[in-house]
Amino acid sequence: MMMNVLTRTSFIGIIAVGMTFVIISGGIDLSVGSMAALIAGSMIWLMNGLAAGVCGHTFAPLAIVLLGIVFALVLGGLFGCAHGLLITKGRIEPFIVTLGTLGIFRAVLTWLADGGALTLDNSLSDLYGPVYYASLFGVPVPIWVFLVTAAGGALILNRTAFGRHVQAIGSNEQVARYAAIRVDTVKIITYVLLGICVGVAIVLYVPRLGSATPTTGLLWELEAIASVVVVGGTALKGGEGRVIGTVIGAVLLSVIANILNLTSIISVYLNAAVQGVVIIFVAFVQRGRR
Repeated sequence: MMMNVLTRTSFIGIIAVGMTFVIISGGIDLSVGSMAALIAGSMIWLMNGLAAGVCGHTFAPLAIVLLGIVFALVLGGLFGCAHGLLITKGRIEPFIVTLGTLGIFRAVLTWLADGGALTLDNSLSDLYGPVYYASLFGVPVPIWVFLVTAAGGALILNRTAFGRHVQAIGSNEQVARYAAIRVDTVKIITYVLLGICVGVAIVLYVPRLGSATPTTGLLWELEAIASVVVVGGTALKGGEGRVIGTVIGAVLLSVIANILNLTSIISVYLNAAVQGVVIIFVAFVQRGRR
């Protein structure tokens, strides 16, 4: 049972690792759920198209799956880069940019799916399934990917100049500029990292259900932000945070939600409400911190 909970946590946990960098740098991304949905839908649309030979060339099923995986990661990076450029070069607040793209991403997916669902071809689904369902040393693949992503994120944040620059910018952006830190570049990279993390999560998510709908990834941004700031200890105003705290936060929130669902203490429909209340409470507690 614990393995099942951790496997389902992996999607949000991977995204939360990328969100940690963005929040520490003083930013925010409200669009990750919609971004995930669009990446999933676009990935399935591309793979189905290649399988049907619409491009005039027939690809081997394995090649199609690999191309789909690469496409998801590249698309996530491009979306993150677009966010970073709009925020740094366009001088628009992160809240406004990502609120706008939240609507754009989900609307485009709804258009692609014609209001319904995009479903992966059965032959590709059977080949792609082990990416989610397979295990290594008794541990499901998504958990391994989550652990590797978290370890890489912790290493980058704590042991590299880039990680120190991210924290410096979040603490005081003006001082960071005086210290010759390339603030705009660092911010763009944080959003690119988050976009790639969303892509990684979707690479693991698609073989689970084999489809994408307008409700895919709904409220994932709420869960990711809650994982980062509630137990993770990352200040909403930026400047400090820990990847290990984010990992613990993601797992703890998932376990709590699972317990609430099993015990029926509150309705399952109120889980998002509980997370929202917790985020507001943490923001209230942190209002004087910097």
